[in-house]
Amino acid sequence: MVAAEPSPLSARAAYRRIVLKLSGEALMGDRSYGQDPERLTALARAIQGVHDLGVEVAAVVGGGNIYRGMAESARGMDRASADYAGMLATVLNALAVQDACERMGLTTRVMSALDIQEVAEPYIRRRAVRHLEKKRVVIFAAGTGNPYFTTDTAAALRACEIAADVLLMGKNGVEGVLDRDPRQHADAKLIPRLTHLEAIERGLRVMDTTALSLCMENAMPIRVFNVNDEENIVRVVTGADLGTLVSA
Repeated sequence: MVAAEPSPLSARAAYRRIVLKLSGEALMGDRSYGQDPERLTALARAIQGVHDLGVEVAAVVGGGNIYRGMAESARGMDRASADYAGMLATVLNALAVQDACERMGLTTRVMSALDIQEVAEPYIRRRAVRHLEKKRVVIFAAGTGNPYFTTDTAAALRACEIAADVLLMGKNGVEGVLDRDPRQHADAKLIPRLTHLEAIERGLRVMDTTALSLCMENAMPIRVFNVNDEENIVRVVTGADLGTLVSA
């Protein structure tokens, strides 16, 4: 008799502390903009599944579903002003993720790089680590708090600051890092493993170069995977070889 394959939740976690990067688009579901409540609930359920494994979970959210600073800057808006507006969009998303997680029974904290103490704690590294040690889910908002830096860079920075074991990059509808742009090349293939330097030299769209360089300098591994199937979050945390691993 063949034994049944264990479910992801019955497996052991491969990591002690993670940073999960969620793009704004990952919160939209089938909508063209904004947030989809069902999608938020599904992501919160996946975060709960990881948390139930004893993993310390931090998340960084983007704001592209609400506002894109780069796009507005290209239309003539001052780049710094556009980026600050984008940071505020990430705060809106962070609060939505917080609400979805708390409806699952999780204790959460939103920590903002901008001073918005009425809705979020100011980001302090030691306080963030303490929240994680107390098994609270920490959601980092407002990027790095500085214009000209993306939320990818914020995710890399926070992962290094809190000494995470891995940075999980949840891509919207993309299985991992591909060898060419799938929008222009139908035969684009998945690259299962590569180094940070290879990604930079080949110009692969893992994340922006600043974020990649920061991860390379601090030997921070990055797992890039498709977050459209939210159960992939639990699978990756339990050691599944999904998507692309970028490491030293």
